[in-house]
Amino acid sequence: MDELIQAAHRISRRQLLTRTSLGLGAVALSSLLNRSLFAAATASTQPASKGVLKTLHFAPKAKRVIYLFQSGGPSHLDLFDYKPKLADMFGKDLPPSVRNGQRLTGFTSGQATLPIIPSKFAFKQSATGTWMSELMPHTSSIANEICLVRSMHTEAINHDPAITLMQTGSQQPGRPSMGSWIDYGLGSENDDLPAFVVLISKGKARAGAQGLLARLWGSGFLPTKLQGVKLRSKGDPILYLTDPDGIDHACRRDMLDGIDKLNSLHHDTIADPEIETRIAQYELAYRMQTSVPELMDLHHEPQSTFDLYGPDSKTPGTYAANCLLARRLVERGVRFVQLYHRDWDQHDNLPTQLSINAKETDQPSAALIKDLKQRGLLDETLVIWGGEFGRTVFAQGGASKDNYGRDHHGRCFSLWMAGGGIKGGIVHGETDDFGYNVVTDGVHVHDLNATILRCLGIDHERLTFKFQGRHYRLTDVSGNAVTSVLA
Repeated sequence: MDELIQAAHRISRRQLLTRTSLGLGAVALSSLLNRSLFAAATASTQPASKGVLKTLHFAPKAKRVIYLFQSGGPSHLDLFDYKPKLADMFGKDLPPSVRNGQRLTGFTSGQATLPIIPSKFAFKQSATGTWMSELMPHTSSIANEICLVRSMHTEAINHDPAITLMQTGSQQPGRPSMGSWIDYGLGSENDDLPAFVVLISKGKARAGAQGLLARLWGSGFLPTKLQGVKLRSKGDPILYLTDPDGIDHACRRDMLDGIDKLNSLHHDTIADPEIETRIAQYELAYRMQTSVPELMDLHHEPQSTFDLYGPDSKTPGTYAANCLLARRLVERGVRFVQLYHRDWDQHDNLPTQLSINAKETDQPSAALIKDLKQRGLLDETLVIWGGEFGRTVFAQGGASKDNYGRDHHGRCFSLWMAGGGIKGGIVHGETDDFGYNVVTDGVHVHDLNATILRCLGIDHERLTFKFQGRHYRLTDVSGNAVTSVLA
């Protein structure tokens, strides 16, 4: 069959409507015109969302999200879940009734005993009465702004499926990431920067910290223009952002115009939606040649800002610098900022390594909340801090009060949320005396993701995408928004 006939048979209803209404020519023309001439009209006549959801399901409390993901599984028992009764149980075997047949990883499944290890670190009460580790004094200082969830749980017990579940709603790879779903639903607030940006920092605690796969911020089966854009800490923030030697900005514009015409002709022939993505991304890259250098230039930040975020905030690629950059991104209308910090996988030498983690992340995380609040951005920015699971109450290896490790634990773990739509100064959920099982108000990963979408005005059951005959969503086939934590 002729290729043109095949294309006509393949064309979808959406593609047909798109081609017969606006057309690529109008889109390309609008990208070349001075958009500021139409700013007033756009503000008054167009809906705020540029995504598929022209009408939100709920009144949104948040416009943007910053997800401070602590990759590796922070120990809830040493940071946020105070268990004073464990002090008298050092070295005792975990009762079988507590474990209740839960499967263990290969790290500890062969151990003859599972010796209970109390936290080495002291816990103190914040001004709100919330108990937190001495390792988190700065986070304790913002306890009135955060909702501490102590009853998170997941089925996954190893890193890759657990992180994939947290980020995409499925333990299996191939699904769109949360940032892609939100971009799909709401679109961008800034035409000159990506709607979804990824920042990665590696700490000093472990030399062999696990890597992070790009599919964690991928778009899966959604259009590829919705995938996260990773900003690098060295060289150009984005590859090939700088014009090569001998090419000026005007020449680059001429080149893109020529490529645009070729892509448009090709699209008219085969109607491949990925060609539209390519055109849009070329234009975005051109605009980012101006917007990204301005974003990354911290020279206009006052010294008081660097003092707030801590001494590492002037070093590109550190967690502190990325927290500051996250604020600058949402300040410019970026919809979803995903910050990954590695190094939390502490199977051994936990006291030393956890102290390093806390020192690197505690002050910048709290500073981000304070900075957003003083700029009037916290009410419309949802901030999440947490990892893919917690750590076991029993030690991996031998029992030692001063030097111990903990295995992966998904039955319960802690994270916190603050900002747009979240009730501050509260603790949600409770675990048993061993910090091993959820006792009240459990929050599954799907519940968390449903809650995040709810803060943005989205019903998680109604943001879907049909792929291979099925309507998919971020929360798979379950999940409920935790309304008790909503302001």
